[in-house]
Amino acid sequence: MQKEFLAYIKNENLFATSEKILLTVSGGIDSVVMCQLFYEAGLKFGIAHCNFQLRGTESEEDEKFVKQLANWYKVPFYSNLFDTTAFAESKNVSIQMAARELRYSWFEEIRKKEKYKYIATAHHQDDSIETFFINLIRGTGIAGLHGILPKQRTIIRPLLFATKNKIIEFAAIAKLRYREDSSNASDKYLRNKIRHQIIPVLKEINPSLEKTINDTIQRLKNVEQIYYSQINFYRGIVMEKEKKYEIIPKRHFSMLNPLETYLYEFLKPYNFNLSTVKEIILGRSGVSGKQFFSSTHRLIIDRDKLIIDIKSDVQRPMSDLISPIKKNQKEIVFDETKLNFKTITKPANYKLQTTNYIASLDFDKLVFPLDIRKWKKGDSFYPFGMKGKKKLSDFFIDNKVPLNQKENTWLLTSAGEIVWIIGMRIDERFKVTDKTKKIYFAELVK
Repeated sequence: MQKEFLAYIKNENLFATSEKILLTVSGGIDSVVMCQLFYEAGLKFGIAHCNFQLRGTESEEDEKFVKQLANWYKVPFYSNLFDTTAFAESKNVSIQMAARELRYSWFEEIRKKEKYKYIATAHHQDDSIETFFINLIRGTGIAGLHGILPKQRTIIRPLLFATKNKIIEFAAIAKLRYREDSSNASDKYLRNKIRHQIIPVLKEINPSLEKTINDTIQRLKNVEQIYYSQINFYRGIVMEKEKKYEIIPKRHFSMLNPLETYLYEFLKPYNFNLSTVKEIILGRSGVSGKQFFSSTHRLIIDRDKLIIDIKSDVQRPMSDLISPIKKNQKEIVFDETKLNFKTITKPANYKLQTTNYIASLDFDKLVFPLDIRKWKKGDSFYPFGMKGKKKLSDFFIDNKVPLNQKENTWLLTSAGEIVWIIGMRIDERFKVTDKTKKIYFAELVK
C-alpha cells in the first residue's frame, strides 16, 4: 500500500515530498492509517484534531488518543474545542454543516500560521462513491458527480486511491490502534444510510460496484472538463463589462442552446439558482425593468440585454444631495463621478457644443451655488431642442434609459430648477443663445 500511496501522490501532483503537510486526524481508522503512511514514507507532517463536543466522554477520549498518537510520531499536535451546537444554532445550519465550517476554517488558520503547504484529509474511494450518490440524490448537476477531488486549493486527499477494505487490511497488518466513532453506526445521517442500506443492495446487483462507479466518476470528470471548457468559451463571447455592471446582450441568446444550461452557468457565480434562471428566461421578452434577486446580486431585464449588478450597490444608502457648487469651483467628485467646471467669455464665432458629456450653459441665467442631487419621481424639465415641459420619467422611457442607469442619474440644479440631466440632456431654458455673454461649462469626466 505504501508504493500505491507514493505513486498516487506523484501521479495526482498532490505535493512535493519536501513540503510540510497538516494531517486532519479524528482518531478513526482512516486518519490513523494516513498518519502511518506519512510516517513510513518519511514525510513532514503535523496533526490537527477537532473536539466538537458532540459525543460526551467519547469526544474527550478521542482527543487524548490523537494527542498520544502525535507524541508517538513525534510531530506537532494542534487541538481545538468547539461549541458546535451553539454555532449551528447561531448560523441556523445543521450540526454537520457547522462542524464542517468550524474545522476547515480552523485548519486553514493553522496552515497559514505554522506554514504548512496543504491540509490533508483521510477521504478514501468509498467516501467518494458515497458522495457521488449523495449529490445524485440532491441534484447538484454535473459538478457534483465527480465525487471527491484529489486536490482543491489547499486541501488534498492522499487516500483516494484506496478502498475501505484496503485501509482495514493495512491497519490489521500494521497492528494499528484507532478509535471507533459510535455515530458511524447510526443511520440518522444520509451518508450512513447510503453506506449501510443503499450500497449493499447495489452490490448484490453488481459485485464490482466500486470499480464501476469509480470508472464512471473518472469519465464524468473528463466530461466535466469538456463541459466547462465550452461554457467558458461562450462566457467570453457573450458576457460584457459596462462600467461596474455585467451585461448579457439578448442578441447572443440564439447561439446558446440549450439556453437554460448556458444561462444558469453564466449566472451561477452571482448566486442565481436554477428556478430563478427559469423565471428570467420566461420573462426575457416581457416588460423592460423587471428585476430578479439572488443573495448577492440583482439582474434587470432591459430591452436588449440582461444587466447584473451587486445587490449592496442597489441597497447602499447614499445622500440625494451633494455639497453645493460655488461660482469659482473648478471640479467636484461624487459617486465615482467627476465634473469639471469653467467659465469663459463667449467668442464671437462660438459654435454650440451638443455632446451629452458637456453642458454649455448661459452663466447669467444660473443662480449660485448650484446643487447636484439624485432625480426623484415627479421631476420635470424643458428638454433642450424641444418645446414644453416633460417629466423625467417620460424622458427616460422615450430615450430607453435602463433601470440601473436611471437609479444612478444625477441632476445639476439652479435655484431648484433642473439645469442638466448629467450625461444626458440640458434644459432648454439655460442654453447658450445669441444674447449670452458668458458660457459656463460643466464637463462629465469618464
